[in-house]
Amino acid sequence: QVQLVESGGGLVQAGDSLRLSCAASGGTFSTLLMGWFRQAPGKERDFVASVSWSGGSTDYADSVKGRFTISRDNARMLVYLEMSSLKPEDTAVYYCAAVRRGNPFSTSAKQSEYYYWGQGTQVTVSS
Repeated sequence: QVQLVESGGGLVQAGDSLRLSCAASGGTFSTLLMGWFRQAPGKERDFVASVSWSGGSTDYADSVKGRFTISRDNARMLVYLEMSSLKPEDTAVYYCAAVRRGNPFSTSAKQSEYYYWGQGTQVTVSS
């Protein structure tokens, strides 16, 4: 059973940067497709970014392209979400998610395809 714990959230101002981390434990990290999702108050949870288990493929929501970068460190069992030029509309609870994949270059934007989820970390961007 894989456990995921997010960290790095907080209160920042518009234009600031922030890095979220997701630490995995309890399983083989290197074959896990990893993703970040977010849920703003009163809204559904949406896809943010995903990275294949090889690290060779990434995918981003249009709303964060060019501002957010997802990466992973398989040796340390960590996945990161580097967020820059933050906007008030980026305010949300950010969730880390994972699913095992055979294809080392597979990514996914579909929540239903992810099996493991973290508890989330709050990011608040003030204007």
